[in-house]
Amino acid sequence: MASKVASPRFWSRGLSLAAERATCPTKSIRLATIPSQRFLLRSYRPAAIRAGQRRTFTSTSRRSLAELDHSVDPRQQYRESDQVDVCIVGGGPAGLSAAIRLKQLANEAGNEDFRVLLLEKAGELGDHIVSGNVVEPSALSELIPDWNSEDNPNRFEPVTPATVDRMRFLTKNRSIPIPAPPQMNNHGNYIISLNQFTKWLGERAEEVGVEIYPGFAASEVLYTPDGCVKGVATNDLGVARDGTPKASFERGMEFHARVTLLAEGCHGSLSKQVIKKYDLRRDCQPQTYALGIKEVWEVQPEKFQKGLVVHSMGYPLPSDTYGGGWMYHFGENMVSLGLVVGLDYPNPWLAPYGEFQKMKHHPLYKSVLEGGKCISYGARTLNEGGFQSIPKCAFPGGALIGDTAGFLNVPKIKGTHTAMRSGMLAAEATYTALSGNVEGSVFLYDYEDKLRASTIWSELKEVRNMRPSFHTPLGLYGGILYSGLEAYILRGKTPWTLKHAGPDHEATKLADQCKKIEYPKPDGKISFDILTSVSRTGTNHEEDQPCHLHIKDWDKHAQMEWPKYKGIENRFCPAGVYEYIEDDSKELGVRFQINAQNCVHCKTCSIKVPDQDIEWRTPQGGEGP
Repeated sequence: MASKVASPRFWSRGLSLAAERATCPTKSIRLATIPSQRFLLRSYRPAAIRAGQRRTFTSTSRRSLAELDHSVDPRQQYRESDQVDVCIVGGGPAGLSAAIRLKQLANEAGNEDFRVLLLEKAGELGDHIVSGNVVEPSALSELIPDWNSEDNPNRFEPVTPATVDRMRFLTKNRSIPIPAPPQMNNHGNYIISLNQFTKWLGERAEEVGVEIYPGFAASEVLYTPDGCVKGVATNDLGVARDGTPKASFERGMEFHARVTLLAEGCHGSLSKQVIKKYDLRRDCQPQTYALGIKEVWEVQPEKFQKGLVVHSMGYPLPSDTYGGGWMYHFGENMVSLGLVVGLDYPNPWLAPYGEFQKMKHHPLYKSVLEGGKCISYGARTLNEGGFQSIPKCAFPGGALIGDTAGFLNVPKIKGTHTAMRSGMLAAEATYTALSGNVEGSVFLYDYEDKLRASTIWSELKEVRNMRPSFHTPLGLYGGILYSGLEAYILRGKTPWTLKHAGPDHEATKLADQCKKIEYPKPDGKISFDILTSVSRTGTNHEEDQPCHLHIKDWDKHAQMEWPKYKGIENRFCPAGVYEYIEDDSKELGVRFQINAQNCVHCKTCSIKVPDQDIEWRTPQGGEGP
């Protein structure tokens, strides 16, 4: 039986639980019957991040690599394995909600040996979570009814009730009040730090017996001989940049499960593989994405309005680019603000990071930020395709949940509640399927049915035409007018469903067809250079490891992209990862460079690069922001 005592440090908790299971037959018969696994998880440790060892951020790398032993092929070495009932990849709200619901059902049925294991690539739960979050608590209240009760000593305390909603259309110097659609009414919602919430949710998962392993980066999907998913494997540790093993080499580990739930978030690397293998997008439209860039500030007390929720459209984005800004006042003198930019923007000279820095100098934002202090920075892509871009979510041996499947409600600017609910529905379908003593592979038909009968489906169907309406010939203003018509009158009851224009990378025009955009120099008070911002993410990657931003041939990439787009990678990346450096020895006069250690795991590159030759892979476990 799993311990019911929560620990604030999931890593040590995970190791101790694994050691208990490995040494005590009553903890897990399946693990204890294999002697080689007795101290398996105790010895398997992802790359640790130690205080004072964060690496500096670079714009041009110059690396000297260690002497390596080329006689061993690490891929031929045996991988240890563990068998569980359910393996969940991703420790965000969807994955943790699924894990909690599974153990709730198992514990209620007296099946406390039912093993639910959750893998998270971040060093600690919440480290890779980026969201300016106003949460609708409907799913949370269903999962943990007393989550905010004064009688609950473990309640989630750092919540700020949303009290005032404001919607503004910005010109360069003006802020024009406009009516917000009813979907954006935040009465009864709460402003939270999703990072803090995820950590809290992880503690609740531990209390019911979920096994949580942060720092374990799942990098490979495992299949049975008949083609069903049977689990995942974590990546190898101690591999040099050229792929050969270092003295610290350690083979990855396999986690076999009767059901595998993928909760990687937007554009997950394993999810992409599964979607392609099983053709899960065969009946839906292409997914479309946006990049969200965020900062958290501590502002002067006289400028703080607790519970204020502000959204803006218009400036600084051009009229052919979808997006908008936000500013949420929460906690004590804390402000979360950011800019979301649709990645179907056409102008390759546009830099989302530069647009965000410009936005902060608008009087609406600057008046709040002046005299304050920027505390943190982050960036992450998000799904914007909505209803018509939802793929088939069940596959042989598992399912897609949360933002992996694309359940974000764009007009509502919310996705946490739908992510959590999808995880709970998948958990219920999974437990029902596994309780039937099914032999062989499991297919979660019930999950697909539950989704279609849920509020996720009805909610996204109602607003399905709003986001694609901005692709009409009327552009931004036509989209605003049509969205207002949908929000107040039509309410999704129209017999038509508008289509998205296509994949985001196809929207990119040639550089010589577009106006070049020059961004003002940051002042170091309100706006900042990109490397200063990246330093605030705390991102860290071991330099002597295979580049997790995989391009087969850097020179060929430069030859394809530079003449047509003049360094679009420099501009779409919000972390200074990509650059072109003057180099007379190259035919183009420039050399393409990847500074992978700066990566904040936003996934923009694999979405927006025009020739689609960048593959984002998981680096060593525990690394990143």
